[in-house]
Amino acid sequence: MYPKILSLCTLFLLITMTHAAETRRYTILVDNGVKAGEQVVEIDDKGATKVRFIFKDNGRGPELNETISLKDDGTVANYSAKGNSTFGSVINEQFSQQGDQATWSAGAKTGSAKVAGSALYMPIEGSAEILSIAINAIAKSGNNSIALLPSGTLTQEVVSDLIVEKGGEKQKVQLLVQTGMGLEPRFVWATNGDDPHLFALLIPGYLTLIDDGWQANAQKMNAIQQEAETALLQARAKDLPVKLDGLTVVRNARIFDSASTTVTAPSDVFFLRGKITAIVPAGSLTTPVDNFIDAQGRIMLPGLFDMHGHISRWEGGLHLAAGVTSLRDMGNDNATLQLMLDEIDQNKLLAPTIFPTGFLEGESEMSARSGFVVSDLAGAKAAINWYVTHGYHQLKIYNSFPKEILKDTVSYAHSRGMRVSGHVPAFLKAEDAIEAGFDEIQHINQLVLNFLVKPETDTRTLERFYLPAREFADFDLQGKKIQNFISLLKNKGLSIDPTLATFDFLKKVDGTVGDPWKDIVGHLPPDLQRQYHTAEVDIPDAATAALYAKSYAKMLEFTGLMYKAGIPIVAGTDELAGFTLQGELELLVKAGLTPAQALQVATLNGAQFSNATERKGQITVGRDADLLLVDGDPTKNISDIRKLALVITQGKAIYPTKIYQAMGIEPFVSELPEIMQNNAATGAASGGSVKTGQRHLH
Repeated sequence: MYPKILSLCTLFLLITMTHAAETRRYTILVDNGVKAGEQVVEIDDKGATKVRFIFKDNGRGPELNETISLKDDGTVANYSAKGNSTFGSVINEQFSQQGDQATWSAGAKTGSAKVAGSALYMPIEGSAEILSIAINAIAKSGNNSIALLPSGTLTQEVVSDLIVEKGGEKQKVQLLVQTGMGLEPRFVWATNGDDPHLFALLIPGYLTLIDDGWQANAQKMNAIQQEAETALLQARAKDLPVKLDGLTVVRNARIFDSASTTVTAPSDVFFLRGKITAIVPAGSLTTPVDNFIDAQGRIMLPGLFDMHGHISRWEGGLHLAAGVTSLRDMGNDNATLQLMLDEIDQNKLLAPTIFPTGFLEGESEMSARSGFVVSDLAGAKAAINWYVTHGYHQLKIYNSFPKEILKDTVSYAHSRGMRVSGHVPAFLKAEDAIEAGFDEIQHINQLVLNFLVKPETDTRTLERFYLPAREFADFDLQGKKIQNFISLLKNKGLSIDPTLATFDFLKKVDGTVGDPWKDIVGHLPPDLQRQYHTAEVDIPDAATAALYAKSYAKMLEFTGLMYKAGIPIVAGTDELAGFTLQGELELLVKAGLTPAQALQVATLNGAQFSNATERKGQITVGRDADLLLVDGDPTKNISDIRKLALVITQGKAIYPTKIYQAMGIEPFVSELPEIMQNNAATGAASGGSVKTGQRHLH
């Protein structure tokens, strides 16, 4: 299901204020330079604007038509958008402001407000042209910010500039950083002068949207943008963690034993240089320490594994704040991921420990163009060799991979010591992938499709989502087909990565929030709250909604049956960083696991299927000190996993509350464990819950 494009849809929308008729064309390229869409902005001589936007990658993507008119201050007077979202839901969004009264609607959600002064409406779905409006409106205001509707403030600063060239033509463009929307800063390139507009939007390692004809400048612009991003990321990596130099003890913690799924009596855990050195009954060992943390009887969990991420440089903090100290990346731009691995190793990036998976796709019009895209066995072997020499222990095969070379590719990967997992290539069944030698299959829909596809079914299209939603509702899970398939999985030793939380979108009706996010959506910034109230697939009526909900419930039941039959499960997400893993664990419990078993899946199983059993997954002497202190008891109530008070990993302590505050998220815990550090310790955070002074354990 890679890559999820929820964040892309929120980036895009409208344009300009000139009254000279003009047309602006933007080309959209995915990372390897293949055209994947376009945006055409037409402005008539009265200033009315029409936008046509289309983006298709990995067999899916949004299509949108917009009409916009602007006020004299450059903000939106009227806005209308119609089209379809990434996964096919209907977009019908309207906005109008008359005098000081603004009204809007998006699907089932409506709103209104009285407006004093300039305020810019932010659509939920749209094209990149909202960035042009924002850039121009802020320039007209003479300030560096503008109020947003329905709420919030957008702030914009100039970071850098560049002279770009096209043939003999030159122009100056500037790199801007915008904050106040979403969970991370947004970098955009704008034209210079009194009437600036969007020039380019770059998502390094994934996408380039640029004024058509100027594509040759993208590489240089990308380098400048990454340098600016690096400066902000390094500041975050320096300021938010508390470095734990020397010997540290966490006192009076009740440890979750992920092997036995039991909780110990209160214990003291010592660690040095990121490794656990001793675990003793609370108060039984007296020795000088450099860092002292009193858990006050809290539950201590091993750090969690998210076994299905596609991490960006900005997502690391969200993962850590949710207790994800290890992440299996299931496919990424190779250069970008290598950069992140270097930055993490050098303590320049706030992120979990990453276990990279090599992404291998076949050439087609619907290819996901990340990692390596190959056409023959020689190309597949060359890609596998690159991954092996760069330390990758697993390979992920994707939708368009040539079925003719599948078995030989899997065999070669095995000969190089790699596990093999992935989607089921188009025009095959899961049974075919298993017989070809797969060790793991990603996503519950890929398993369900085994019983639904016909030889002509093209699972590179949206049919890979809609077919299970339509036809799995009444499937007999006790029938011979299902039971034989479960036996095949077990006999072949496969694990599964169901990503149940991600597929909640199959039943999400417009105006409602999906189950995995109901408990967190009120903590998110307002613009994200609006996004999580929108449908993602086309559910035209109540009967369809009931059918899709029944199919999804059957997928949960199917997952529980596989687990009870002894099929190993890993906890992966492929959705909103950090928070989604918490929702995934809740769904595993709903599928029939106990809370303690769900925690075992996210810890012990994660280590096992990341080739890290000797390092992670349990709290024992010699393993990495990846430690979580949790309020409540998630071994009894899995939802308590959100009450995370402190995260320890990579020799650092991290307060989730502080990360959330820095990202505009309302925290989930108010009382923070105190870290006492002696005067010789380095890297102590100023203020907060960190104090200095020599401490001895009694």
